[in-house]
Amino acid sequence: MEILSPAGSPEAVRAAVCAGANAVYLGFGSFNARRNAKNFTQEELAQAIDFCHLWGVRVYLTLNTLVSDREMEEAAQHAIMASQMGADAVLVQDLGVVRVLRQVAPDLPVHASTQMSVHNLDGVKAAADLGISRVVLARELSRRDIAYICARSPVEIETFVHGALCMCHSGQCFMSSVIGGRSGNRGLCAQPCRLAYGWGGGRVEGYPLSLKDMSLAGHLRELKEMGVASAKIEGRMKRPEYVWVVTKVYADALREGREPTQEELRQLREAFSRQGFTDGYFTGHKGPEMFGVREKEEEPRELFARARASYEKGEGPGVPVRFYAMIRAGEPIQVGVEDDQGRVATADGPLPEVARSRAVTEQDVAGQLAKTGGTPYRCAQVRSLVADGLAVPLSALNALRRQVLEDLSVQRTELPERRHAPYKVGARYGNSRQLPQINLSLRRADQLSQELLRQRPDLVYLPAEELAAHPDAVKKLQEQEIPVAAVLPRVCFDRELDQLRQALEQCRALGVGQVLLGNLGLMETARGVGMTLRGDFGLQVFNSQAAKEYKRMGFESLTASFELKLAQVRDLSKAVDTELIAYGRLPLMITENCVVKNRFGRCVCDNALGLTDRKGMQFPVLKAFGCRNEIFNGNKLFLADRAQDYQRAGLWAIRLCFTTENARECARVLERYRGEGTYVPNNYTRGLYYRDVE
Repeated sequence: MEILSPAGSPEAVRAAVCAGANAVYLGFGSFNARRNAKNFTQEELAQAIDFCHLWGVRVYLTLNTLVSDREMEEAAQHAIMASQMGADAVLVQDLGVVRVLRQVAPDLPVHASTQMSVHNLDGVKAAADLGISRVVLARELSRRDIAYICARSPVEIETFVHGALCMCHSGQCFMSSVIGGRSGNRGLCAQPCRLAYGWGGGRVEGYPLSLKDMSLAGHLRELKEMGVASAKIEGRMKRPEYVWVVTKVYADALREGREPTQEELRQLREAFSRQGFTDGYFTGHKGPEMFGVREKEEEPRELFARARASYEKGEGPGVPVRFYAMIRAGEPIQVGVEDDQGRVATADGPLPEVARSRAVTEQDVAGQLAKTGGTPYRCAQVRSLVADGLAVPLSALNALRRQVLEDLSVQRTELPERRHAPYKVGARYGNSRQLPQINLSLRRADQLSQELLRQRPDLVYLPAEELAAHPDAVKKLQEQEIPVAAVLPRVCFDRELDQLRQALEQCRALGVGQVLLGNLGLMETARGVGMTLRGDFGLQVFNSQAAKEYKRMGFESLTASFELKLAQVRDLSKAVDTELIAYGRLPLMITENCVVKNRFGRCVCDNALGLTDRKGMQFPVLKAFGCRNEIFNGNKLFLADRAQDYQRAGLWAIRLCFTTENARECARVLERYRGEGTYVPNNYTRGLYYRDVE
């Protein structure tokens, strides 16, 4: 199991390597989820890759943000450049980027970032079908979930073991972008989860969204036994000293086959914590004890000074090498070296002379060849064959040692042979010229009134479990010949799949033949019961390449990301029917930890509850599949008076999303979008469709 360390700067690369990391991940340019980190210039990236490879450390480039059409060529160039420099893999969120990488750098390994929201076995298999060789699992999974996936996964599995926890499932958080215009999916999360909130319009009273940092120190052997390929440390925004401390604790413990000591755990807390650490998701003990905030503490000067001194000196575990030497009369001295990957370098020296006083011994040879100080190498063994009665200048042995190590270093930093091709946009799909149809998304069957049905929506979405529990709702729609589709949850762990599959089978038996899904991990389940696939916003369709990829995978329609501007939606090459969310409370977070139960001590999600921020804005908290929470925006998205704008975007449909609305309000909203009535929400927003998102 590799220890994978964060590197937000060249100094952090050195710190991670010297502390014993097996791999580092770093950002280059503006297409990574930590755009505020120092990141790397082209020259620094090349130097970092050479340095890491010399020390036997792999380098993974983070290309894990959503990429717009106009940015895609530049992102492709970044990937080609990193591949040419010898980067070992690239981490990706956007399926459009995955598609482009297959075209421009087909030999560069691709890892699925945690931003891809993979959290079940079918999600892992779907990623493998895309050519992805490693999947970073969601941080919310328990030990049982991880073990189940590892035992059956066709590709490598990576899990986070230390560092900050997002309150929302990674890749599904829109809070920072919707509220402040800084997108976590674009690498600029403003961390609104770290702010204080109250409840129900009351005063701000605590930090219900601020999780402690995770730490799986104490579970390393278990993770290794499960078959986890990589243990990942979070922290590209952290300073190099932090990287050194945390990496060393985990690397030393793993190398020595033990768990961290009490002293090492103390060092982890000193380096950074939010009132301690949590392993709640891993152990399955969720609750208020998982939450904490960063307190003002003095910098651990002594610990960080020790860290700095170590990586500045270049101290580290070193690459183990074996030396070979042969000294025989009448033949040039021969010295060779072999590294842990089987690379060999050899060199010949002068002829040995007959000894006049003291003959050279095998111990003499071993002593000289083992002097690897100041190099990335550590002598693990010397094997030599030395004939009796011969003399060899020690300077000759030293020179041969330097020569073979230099030759070995050249081999270790050789660039891989890889294919590369220029980026090509590919076929252009035109925009629809028809007026978009109006689809409705309901949360509850009781929102489906006769008044709503009389206005004949073109397609109605309802959660699969809601449809299964209310066959009368399906019958009403069928009697009016209004198509209906089952909405699948964005998050569904393997242990919950049977429950969902049963609901879907009931839907199919009722005549429902379509699903709206927002996660790759549910494609197989939907197909297994014979459903037509429609893509929800959770799939993060941000560019034309992603649309083409989902078309290839069999999707009939897709929902454009609501982090795009309307002009960008218009410019999408619409390979399949494209839908736009045009009304409703936009989803901000989907959380594994129930903030309602944490606050009130019991499950009262069915009541109308809302978080309140410091400005008095209220955010409804609603129950989601699997006893999760969904947090929604306080203001409703409203575009009924901007119909000309979205009608020019070439859409198949607009979607009106109803959450807290009653049946009467749902009908009034649909009426307004039909061009009738006077409905306007009390508080509304235009969303992100008219403003740039960073």
